[in-house]
Amino acid sequence: MIETKAYAAQDEKTPLAPWTFERREVGPHDVQFDILFCGVCHSDLHQITNDWFPGIFPMVPGHEIVGRVVKVGDHVKNFKVGDLAATGCMVDSCQVCENCKQDLEQYCLEGSTQTYNSMERDGSMPTYGGYSNTIVVREEFVLQLKEGVDLAAVAPLLCAGITTYSPLKHWKVGKGHKLAVLGLGGLGHMGVKFGVAFGAEVTVLSTSASKEEDAKKLGAHHFVVTKDPEQIKAAAGTFDFILDTVSAPHDFNMYLSLLRTNGTMICVGVPNEPASVAAFSLLGGRKSLAGSGIGGIKETQEMLDYCAENNIVSDIELIDIKDIHTAYKRMEKGDVRYRFVIDMATL
Repeated sequence: MIETKAYAAQDEKTPLAPWTFERREVGPHDVQFDILFCGVCHSDLHQITNDWFPGIFPMVPGHEIVGRVVKVGDHVKNFKVGDLAATGCMVDSCQVCENCKQDLEQYCLEGSTQTYNSMERDGSMPTYGGYSNTIVVREEFVLQLKEGVDLAAVAPLLCAGITTYSPLKHWKVGKGHKLAVLGLGGLGHMGVKFGVAFGAEVTVLSTSASKEEDAKKLGAHHFVVTKDPEQIKAAAGTFDFILDTVSAPHDFNMYLSLLRTNGTMICVGVPNEPASVAAFSLLGGRKSLAGSGIGGIKETQEMLDYCAENNIVSDIELIDIKDIHTAYKRMEKGDVRYRFVIDMATL
């Protein structure tokens, strides 16, 4: 077994603290890489506090992981010691179901194995995430990175990046489309970058007028303050797509009113309370309310390559791991531009 240093929550009421545990040895198809940077996702906070469902404790969060390979199994073909490597939100799946065979491992019919707060496929032990110094992952779920990229700024692409890239690609959002990005946080700022890169006319919808300057710097063409009834009225029936990145409760019906006929609102944020949606909000314009998770491994690699070629990274604040609790408090207040990333050398 591999002794591993980490920060873990021992239960849903206990703050993260240093913890040592053992990872499995590197098997024939495994890649071990030492973690250099790990992004901080809002879902880390949701899961260590049992906001969504009962967790598996002790819990080591973190699923935006980049590092460098230190060991590979005998049957590994695509990685060697010294290579850069990355892992996102999942580390395994059944690999044989209909969805897995279509490169949709995130929707594995038997359930994908999450990077943390999940059980290994054989049920032998829990998975532990990237707030740690090293990780062992099946080769099929390890992603390749190009040398020379800003690794800290690349880390959030493993969740925030693919969570926004995947739906925009699936619905073929691009030139000729009017896209609204609801919320300008970790997910939203990546939605703006991708929407602009794909050629859409992008509007940011936000409750905070103070974010307009940032939205424009990110490339947004327009900005709507959603607390202003006049601006909402002017935007009614405007958008082909709304990418909803908000994880707090909000009025779905109001935002559906901003869609054009046949428009689609795509939910990628996860509020911890169910939304109330009136049937008339959908019927009056043949509108669609949809959801999207992360992408599969093939699409995630495509996204990483696209970002490297087009110089797209996340806007980050680099932190020491000892400051994670302060980061969580700031994240809850929306006080981050736009993703915290842990320098794992501080572990």
